[in-house]
Amino acid sequence: MLRFSYVAGVTPGKWIRRWEERMPDIAVEAFMADDSGQEQALRDGSADLGFVRLPVEREGLSVIALYEEQPVVVAPKGHEISVFEGVDAADLTAETFLDVDELGGPAMALQVVASGAGLVILPMSVARHFNVKDTVYRPLSGADPTQIAVAWLSESTDEVIEEFIGIVRGRTAQSSRQPSANQEKPKREPKPDRRAVPVKKPKVAQRYAPNPDKGRGKGSRKKGKR
Repeated sequence: MLRFSYVAGVTPGKWIRRWEERMPDIAVEAFMADDSGQEQALRDGSADLGFVRLPVEREGLSVIALYEEQPVVVAPKGHEISVFEGVDAADLTAETFLDVDELGGPAMALQVVASGAGLVILPMSVARHFNVKDTVYRPLSGADPTQIAVAWLSESTDEVIEEFIGIVRGRTAQSSRQPSANQEKPKREPKPDRRAVPVKKPKVAQRYAPNPDKGRGKGSRKKGKR
């Protein structure tokens, strides 16, 4: 079995489907981990690999960056940012911003935002995932984007993990870098020859050879001596 963790905002369904199509004999199990526990899931063996939100402590880990996330500012419903399609960080210097980690993570932080206590900056995917009532979010420019990466223990690298990483990075099943593509495939037994065996026809001379008994009556045959 292959086990992997992922943080809120990551949607692993497409990779799971590709894995099941390509490696149906190896089951896959996925579970969500908090940002604060994303490394622990790898280091304690709960997950073989994980989709993490950078930064992480890289010692002992192999890490491959995948994509950047669009930051958004989240405010209570009715806030003036709701009239704009996007907001620049320079226009929000007078606002009170809350520390997401100090509040126990994005789910709790968004509840505090809904109460009107302040604003938070989150990846758009996280704001969409929790979708807390009485909040509004808008794309934020002038702020550093966050980044999603796939990580695993360096000492645990094997063909199963390499296969999954290849799927995540978009390699095809025929790619020479995929372990499954380099495995020796069992030889198939040759198919039996189902073509009909031709019936040999007699030669023309044999087909039209005269029949010596043709034209004689029942008593026409010579009788032997008694």
